[in-house]
Amino acid sequence: MTDAPSQDAAAGAFSRLPLAAELLATLESLEYRRMTPIQAESLPAMLAGRDVIAQARTGSGKTAAFGLGLLARLAPASFRVQGLVLCPTRELADQVAEELRRLARGLPNIKVLTLCGGAPLGPQLASLAHGAHLVVGTPGRVEEHLRKGSLALGDLDTLVLDEADRMLDMGFQATLEAIIAATPEDRRTWLFSATYGEGVRPLAEGRTRDPVSISIAETHDHATIREHFYRVADDAARFEALRRLLLHRRPTSSLVFCNTRQETRELAEALDEAGISALALHGDLEQQDRDRLLVLFANRSASVLVATDVAARGLDIADLDAVFNYRIARELEVHVHRVGRTGRAGGQGMACTLVGEDEGHRLARLEAFLGQALETEALPSLRGTPAPLRAPMATLQLGAGKQQKIRPGDILGALTGEGGLDGARIGKIKVLARSTYVAVEREFAEPALAQLNGGRLKGRTFRARRVRR
Repeated sequence: MTDAPSQDAAAGAFSRLPLAAELLATLESLEYRRMTPIQAESLPAMLAGRDVIAQARTGSGKTAAFGLGLLARLAPASFRVQGLVLCPTRELADQVAEELRRLARGLPNIKVLTLCGGAPLGPQLASLAHGAHLVVGTPGRVEEHLRKGSLALGDLDTLVLDEADRMLDMGFQATLEAIIAATPEDRRTWLFSATYGEGVRPLAEGRTRDPVSISIAETHDHATIREHFYRVADDAARFEALRRLLLHRRPTSSLVFCNTRQETRELAEALDEAGISALALHGDLEQQDRDRLLVLFANRSASVLVATDVAARGLDIADLDAVFNYRIARELEVHVHRVGRTGRAGGQGMACTLVGEDEGHRLARLEAFLGQALETEALPSLRGTPAPLRAPMATLQLGAGKQQKIRPGDILGALTGEGGLDGARIGKIKVLARSTYVAVEREFAEPALAQLNGGRLKGRTFRARRVRR
């Protein structure tokens, strides 16, 4: 494995790269003017046709990095699959595909196709029959299309493994091997992973040729993220400490990390019983349930998302007020990943970590890893009986979406029409293929529901309901 290129281009302008004028114009329109560290390190190697093994966390700009690398290598006149991006989850695949389409909008007739499980197979078969330049998908569904013969990778130029460690954690080793075996030996391979442990190393080194190795240091901005550590005696004290912190700090949107699936489920239920609206995100959920929970959380229809590290990887969660570590992460790098979830885009963030009597050695190792002393604090006291920590928004689901030509403006108009709601009471509107989610302030949920059920959209009536856990 060779060393990474020098950092001369770090934080430099995209215009310094050998990119087509159309791509540079799109980057300017998207206000992507300066490269992030992972982009500055990886793009020159990818544009030069090198294999790349890169270690960088979610939110570092890696999607735009490999997206630009893919688009720069495309032959637009040829409707064959030239690039394949494998992602661990459907929501990450959707995010990657959306970013690729945004970056490609200045290029002529570039088709980006998403192939994920949990979605109907028929429409995917029809889309594949018409050809595509780039495919973004989850390993299981991509392998299924390969078995059926509906996906051909004989002309593949570049394979991207995004969140490779997460895919291995989910048990996709054999599936990845089968997909890789269906690709040309002379392809380029770009592997992006948040961690580079023993599981990822043989996959990376055995499937790449003379790769450029890149590692972006995992740090967070101490000016925007304040970290707090609290000692707890036992598990009962641990739950009480979390409850007290949530009710004292009262974050609108926060993420609580647990180390096991069982603890995730039990903690979310206990918080909900304590008057704190919480959802549990873990690996045992069906994709449909996972999608619903993530919409509820993104819409601020739940105040707290309790998750394992594996379940939370790859999620693009914006405006996160706080992160709580119910226990210190088993791997020290993971602690930095967790904390870096808050305080993004220059906003203020907070991270609170609970330290049990049996976790003193982990705290000491974390101090050595971070190179700083980590002082524990006294828990805040609660005066009187604090109000429950309920989510500010409710989420409504309409049984119509893109297939019925529904647009966000249609929903907004239906809710704010004659006798309807003030537009300021309405939050995010997400239109999917056959359904639409809309967030409204919780106290206006019933009038909004009546407005949707009693009105017409596109000359038709559609049923709406309130989405709960």
